[in-house]
Amino acid sequence: MAATTTLSFHFPYRKLSSRSQFSLSSPSSRLKSYTVASRYNLCISTTATLSLLAFRSPNSPTFLAKATRNTQPMLPPFNVLITGSTKGIGYALAKEFLKAGDNVLICSRSDERVEAAVQSLRVEFGEQYVWGTKCDVRNAEDVKNLVSFAQEKLKYIDIWINNAGSNAYSYKPLVEASDEDLIEVVTTNTLGLMICCREAIKMMVDQPRGGHIFNIDGAGSDGRPTPRFAAYGATKRSVVHLTKSLQAELKMQDVKNVLVHNLSPGMVTTDLLMSGVNTKQAKFFINVLAEPAEVVAEYLVPNIRSIPANGSKKPTYIRFLTGLKAYSQIFSRLAFGARRNRYILED
Repeated sequence: MAATTTLSFHFPYRKLSSRSQFSLSSPSSRLKSYTVASRYNLCISTTATLSLLAFRSPNSPTFLAKATRNTQPMLPPFNVLITGSTKGIGYALAKEFLKAGDNVLICSRSDERVEAAVQSLRVEFGEQYVWGTKCDVRNAEDVKNLVSFAQEKLKYIDIWINNAGSNAYSYKPLVEASDEDLIEVVTTNTLGLMICCREAIKMMVDQPRGGHIFNIDGAGSDGRPTPRFAAYGATKRSVVHLTKSLQAELKMQDVKNVLVHNLSPGMVTTDLLMSGVNTKQAKFFINVLAEPAEVVAEYLVPNIRSIPANGSKKPTYIRFLTGLKAYSQIFSRLAFGARRNRYILED
C-alpha cells in the first residue's frame, strides 16, 4: 500500500492586476500544502520558504500573464502557415484555405519549389494573399526565421499546420535502412515537429488573437504496426504523444489563447505514399482507402476553420478517414469488388 507524503511550501506572493495571478518578489507569504503519492513507506512533512526570481520562460508569471490576458476574437479571414506545403496534401490545404478567402504562407526545404508553388498560387488567387519562404524544419534557426518572415508579411498567424514529414521515400525492413534514411525520418518528423511547436507557441502566446496549431499524424499514429516503414510509424506515433503533452503543459501553465490539435488526413495519394506500392497488400489498401490530396483538403479545411471561427477552447482531433469509413470501404470491396484497380492495377 502506497503511503502519503505531505509537502508544505511557503510561496511569497502579492496581488497584481487582473491579468496576472501573483508575483514572486514580495516578502509576504502564504502556506500551500501539496499531497503526493509516494512509493515509500514513510510520511514526511516539510515546510520551506522558497524565494524565486521571476524570469522569462514558459513557466514564469510574465509568460502566464501574457497567456491569460484578454484576447481578441479570431474572425476570418485567417492567416495560415503550412510547413511542407509546396506539394501533396500541404499544397492542397493551401489552395483550399485560399479558396475560403484566407491568407497563406507556404514553405519547404527547396527555394525552387517554394518559388514555383507561390507563383502558381498567385496566378490563381492573387499575389496579395500568398507568401512563401524556404525552411528546413530540422533547423531551429530556419524555423525562427520562418516566424520572423510570417510576422513581417502577415503580422500574426492564426492557424499553423505542421505538415512537413518524410519517409525518405524508402519502404524496406528496418534492418535494411541506411543511417541517412533513419536520420532523415526522425529529424524531420520528430525533431522538426518539436521545434515548430515550440516556436509557434512562443509566437502565438503574444498574439492578441492567440492561435491554433495542428499536428498532422500518419500511419502508425494509432499504435498499429507499420512494417517496411517502421521508423516513420514510430515518429507518427510520437506525434500523438507530443500533442497530448503540449495540451497538458499549456493547461498546466494556464495558457488559454493557444490550442494544439491533431489532424489526420488518412491515406493520401501523394508521392510519399505511392512510392511504396510494390506489394499486393499495399495495392489493395491504397485502392480501397486512399484519396487524392484535393479530396482530403476539401473535407479538412472547413473543419479546421470552424474551430477558431466558433471560438473553440478545446483541443480537437480531426479525422478524414475514420474507422467506420475504413471498415465500410473494405467491406464494400470484399463484398462487391468496389474500388478495385482504382489507382493501381492489382494482381
